[in-house]
Amino acid sequence: MERRQIDRNEVEAMISARRWRALKERLSGSAAPEVAELLLDLDKPDRVLLFRALGRELSTEVFAYLKPETQNALLRELTDEETRRLLTDMSPDDRTPLLEELPGQASQKLLNLLSPEDRARAQQLLGYPEESVGRLMTPDYVAVRPDWTVGEALAHIRRLGIDRETINWVYVVDGSWKLLDALTLRTFIVTDPQRTVEEVMDRRFVAVSAFADREEAVREIQRHDLEAVPVVDSDGVLVGIVTVDDVLDVAEREATEDFHLYAAVRPLDASYRESGVYPLFLKRVPWLVLLVLVGLVSSGVIEAFEETLAAAVALAFFIPLLIDSGGNTGSQSATLMVRAIATGDLKLSQWGRALGKELLVGATLGVALGLAAAGLGIFRGGPEIGLIVGLTMIAIVLTANMIGAALPFALSKLRLDPAVASAPLITTVVDATGLLIYFTIATLVLGLA
Repeated sequence: MERRQIDRNEVEAMISARRWRALKERLSGSAAPEVAELLLDLDKPDRVLLFRALGRELSTEVFAYLKPETQNALLRELTDEETRRLLTDMSPDDRTPLLEELPGQASQKLLNLLSPEDRARAQQLLGYPEESVGRLMTPDYVAVRPDWTVGEALAHIRRLGIDRETINWVYVVDGSWKLLDALTLRTFIVTDPQRTVEEVMDRRFVAVSAFADREEAVREIQRHDLEAVPVVDSDGVLVGIVTVDDVLDVAEREATEDFHLYAAVRPLDASYRESGVYPLFLKRVPWLVLLVLVGLVSSGVIEAFEETLAAAVALAFFIPLLIDSGGNTGSQSATLMVRAIATGDLKLSQWGRALGKELLVGATLGVALGLAAAGLGIFRGGPEIGLIVGLTMIAIVLTANMIGAALPFALSKLRLDPAVASAPLITTVVDATGLLIYFTIATLVLGLA
């Protein structure tokens, strides 16, 4: 049956009239992501009223789609019993991000509301390092033994599968719970029920360590086109799985963080819609102040070559052209390197090959832009100015390209996010470098040295 689109005005009218039964019936067939979007669009006092009006299953699904800051705000308005019910119904992989975002005291309060079994499971997941696969995984999977028949395995899947995150993949473990294989549900369905699981095993599977960075899970799922990837400890024991929906959330957060860093903005703690003016100011002003200080170097370079600039005023016309070309070239190169490193297309050990390639690319770009710039220089200031501008363009483009390519590798070696090689930072550095190159070449060509 086709879902009817949610009308915000209709929902707000029901909330104002306190028509809770009608509201619950109206939203009962709605998709959780749509209700979550509606929740964010409502005024804060109405959010908790709408949330309480949702059915138990829908409210749990909607809560999982909300950002941590919105989840925390809702929890402050709910009673202990409502919170206990909500946390109990959440899957472990959805519950862990919520608990890790809260201050220690608040997180412990929520843990105390859980049953002993759920609390032990949550504490186990929280025991893994931050940003690790262990924090992302869920222990809700189906495992079978190699000596079982396929028929016994299918009966086991039917019995436990209804409460599991996914049954598309079934994991084979030994008596010590060591992972032996990962088989698709299709394999069990099409195989003779009398055959043993061991007979259909090929022992070719992909797994990630619970202590690995969560981006490793993203890469493995993308590389092998999986719906879920098993997670093992240092002894190869199966401790959980990471599903594609969790990976998509991680990929989105990492991409957003990289975009922010590359624009010289500290990553936001909340979504832009939920962030106020002051938090946005604090996230942007430190980098801008730093870039202003770095930019003072450019002023110092111009001051140091004041005599050269006075001897050929036409040189001033080409300053924006040259430094902008250098900044653009460096940003292009850095963007390519950051993305290649992030996706695993380039390994850190391949830095030499990458820089060699960018050296040739930079030289080619420099010659092409240098010839065009030389023509402009001759037109505006004569052959001498044309020579200066052309040589400078080649040198600046080549230098900027190498800076943009090398900086992400250097930051990665220092265990920093290569996205910190932001476009504003590269542009500012290249500005000062470009001016130094420009006036040095001009001084030599004009014989002012």
